Amino acid sequence: MTEAPASITPWPALRIAAVIPCYNEALAIAQVVDEFRAVLPEIEIHVFDNASTDGTAAVARAAGAQVTHVALRGKGNVARRMFADVEADIYVMVDGDATYDLGGLRHLVDTLVQGNLDMVVGSRVDDGEDPQTYRTGHRFGNRLLTGAVAALFGGRLTDMLSGLRVFSRRYAKSFPAVSEGFEIETELTVHALELRMPFAELPVRYRSRLEGSHSKLSTYRDGWRILQTICKLFVSERPLLFFSGIATVLALGSIVAAVPLALTYLATGLVPRLPTAVLLTGTMLTAMLAFVCGIVLHAVTMGRREAKRLRYLAIPGVLHRGPVERP
Repeated sequence: MTEAPASITPWPALRIAAVIPCYNEALAIAQVVDEFRAVLPEIEIHVFDNASTDGTAAVARAAGAQVTHVALRGKGNVARRMFADVEADIYVMVDGDATYDLGGLRHLVDTLVQGNLDMVVGSRVDDGEDPQTYRTGHRFGNRLLTGAVAALFGGRLTDMLSGLRVFSRRYAKSFPAVSEGFEIETELTVHALELRMPFAELPVRYRSRLEGSHSKLSTYRDGWRILQTICKLFVSERPLLFFSGIATVLALGSIVAAVPLALTYLATGLVPRLPTAVLLTGTMLTAMLAFVCGIVLHAVTMGRREAKRLRYLAIPGVLHRGPVERP
């Protein structure tokens, strides 16, 4: 992978904050803090310790980070606290496991500022040093879930589940986090897509975990939770499409099953299998009811979306201020 071009834009007038969710990352968190200091010396570093039991908070504090304890377990719960508690113009969220190479971080920040974007996602590129760095199961699941979100909500992201993202203030302060765990990345992505925020995706090197460090992500359990979140967001954000699909299936099934009964009635004047006819009538009524529910919920969803959009617009964006040469 080619190296990101050197930046000449420190953006001194902008407050940049690193927000790092951590759970039992004592082996890696100091390295993450040091990398932030090396790449962006002006950055404020906030570590949100999610009730770790291995001394993560003490290590982070010794490395110079501000530490906030979050008792409620789950990355989504941590994200809620991060965006609520930290005041900044730009937020850099990254996992505290030192797997993301932060060498090109200034390029990600520059891209956000110069393009007046609201989100920049670091798309993971395997460093190739260890076949277990980005496991096949995780890679396949990521592609499957990213494809599902793209099909339902649009967008051209290739790594929806990346743990390295840069956000504008108006994104962070308008994001109504609901998720509790690792499904938070899905919610972050859908929020940007639903409000049609400007965003970009740039490649970042993804490294092996430090020896002795273990992933907290469960391929099947967390994958299932992410899939459930996609389905819930589909119902809440695309209710007309969801309920129209149900209505179409029920209506077509009812019509197809009713054809033999209708032909018999036209030929004999009798209604054969009356219970079946009643069932099909009920099925068609259910289809109509589902369609009406979709229309009503679509109106509700549009109202919620407009309210979120107005909240988003009430917060100043990151304006392009022009490059500033370093002394």
